[in-house]
Amino acid sequence: MSSPYLMKHGSDFIKENYLMPTIAGDKVSAIAITEPGAGSDAANIRTTAKLEGDHYVVNGSKTFITNEIYGDYYVTVVKTDPEAGVKGVSLLLIDRESAGVTTTKIEKLGWHSSDTAEINFDNVKVPKENLLGKEGLGFIYLMGGLQLERLAGAIMGTAASECALNYALEYMNQREAFGRKINRFQVLRHRVAQMTADIEVTKNYVYYCAQLQNEGEYAVKECSIAKLQSTELSSRVINESLQFFGGYGFTEEFKIARMYRDTRVGTIGGRSSEIMREIISKMVIDDISYNTVNNSKPAGNSVPKTTNNNTTNTNQEKNTTMSDLNLLDVIKTNAEKASAIGNSLKFDLGGEVIVIDGKGGANVVSQDDQDADCTLKVSKEDLADLLSGKLNPMNAVMGGKVQIKGDMGVAMKLQSLLG
Repeated sequence: MSSPYLMKHGSDFIKENYLMPTIAGDKVSAIAITEPGAGSDAANIRTTAKLEGDHYVVNGSKTFITNEIYGDYYVTVVKTDPEAGVKGVSLLLIDRESAGVTTTKIEKLGWHSSDTAEINFDNVKVPKENLLGKEGLGFIYLMGGLQLERLAGAIMGTAASECALNYALEYMNQREAFGRKINRFQVLRHRVAQMTADIEVTKNYVYYCAQLQNEGEYAVKECSIAKLQSTELSSRVINESLQFFGGYGFTEEFKIARMYRDTRVGTIGGRSSEIMREIISKMVIDDISYNTVNNSKPAGNSVPKTTNNNTTNTNQEKNTTMSDLNLLDVIKTNAEKASAIGNSLKFDLGGEVIVIDGKGGANVVSQDDQDADCTLKVSKEDLADLLSGKLNPMNAVMGGKVQIKGDMGVAMKLQSLLG
């Protein structure tokens, strides 16, 4: 999953020396995020990269990295500014053969065909031109790729479920017990029926998420749901399918045993089921996505945010802020100060738009609705909080308060326009 980062954010040098050989099959890539003390919490990584002249010096370690033994290079998440939090995260391409790079293969429960390892960086010198994109934007780059990673996990989970059930059905049509094929026993037939229904529903939801991805939607909640449901379903379906094989399912003679081992990683890799549930709960329970974009909840389905006084005061504070703040004037002022962004960016405020056209020598702001390279769907209240500094842009995107459609690279220029 590292090639999309190179395609979106790589320089001509990186595309020529890393991306093109990877596409041709001449090089194998890996993406190194997870550390012994920082798994899903990518913002708290400890691997550092200190710029010294024409190169970075990298120190730290990574673990559970796919393709690390046989990979030719690693897209590595590092801290170029350890004091800056998420704004100090960058991406570096590190060659496996670099001095100071050592790897140790991890022996796993399943996925034996997949190369997984730990890696250590001991004063590894990395040329400055191996920086992917810009310093300090690595965390934003990662956020732009996470939904595709989760969608890929959802597709794998659904496909594994379907494959296991079809394999079990073949066996059930051959295996006999008490004088008849076991697919004639009602208790087993009803299990198959339920699994079939679950697979079909999940598969069609994954198709829906794939459509959102294809249309450029930054579908945080939808892809998180798809990854959660598909991988959990895979574990259940393959577990029940193995049961249909009886004692043979517990042997290496039938591939259902391998499928049983391999599917277990689905609810762990690519962010665990617990992380998916936390993301979904924040958007549903904590109201993070309540003020999304179109604000078009049907009146009959409207649910109050909460009845406690603290939230009521917060909402009143937001409304007061909005009454004192002219969004258009603030954006115009910030855009005039900033360098031309070289693209067009539109804020969709649910009935109103603000467009920044930076394709000329300056950023021109208007309220004329037009196509743009990137559209940010956001409520007026949340845009006000972004402009005032109350809301962090990366947190807003991760939490669903800002939804991105179009060129993610343009959205990353938002920071320069916030003043």
